[in-house]
Amino acid sequence: MAAPAADDRAAYLAAETAPDSETLLAHILSSLDDDKAEDIVQIDLRGKSSIGDYMVIASGRSTRQVAAIAQNMTDRLKQDFGLICRVEGKDIGDWVLIDADDVIVHIFRPEVREFYQLEKMWMPKAPNA
Repeated sequence: MAAPAADDRAAYLAAETAPDSETLLAHILSSLDDDKAEDIVQIDLRGKSSIGDYMVIASGRSTRQVAAIAQNMTDRLKQDFGLICRVEGKDIGDWVLIDADDVIVHIFRPEVREFYQLEKMWMPKAPNA
């Protein structure tokens, strides 16, 4: 039997060490807490969407804090799990989207978060609403 190609071996090792979605979620929530993110909301997407198992929405007080929270989180995920996240919006710092495979993270400045109101779009509707 032939030895696996280097790319196949890297993919295999990554799959073997990849955290489950609950472990990943806990790590992300801890990172947000460590960096003093505010108004952290987690939304369970399992069975509702194919984009991931969870969505996390949080706020930073300024563009600098939003960018720093995002950078620290992606650094921690890479260091602890070898996870390379896809990131959008970090250079501007108003709204950063982090795709961490099974967990999608949105970090906003408060004014931008209020404008888009993602929680209303994704949270379950209250009875009689």
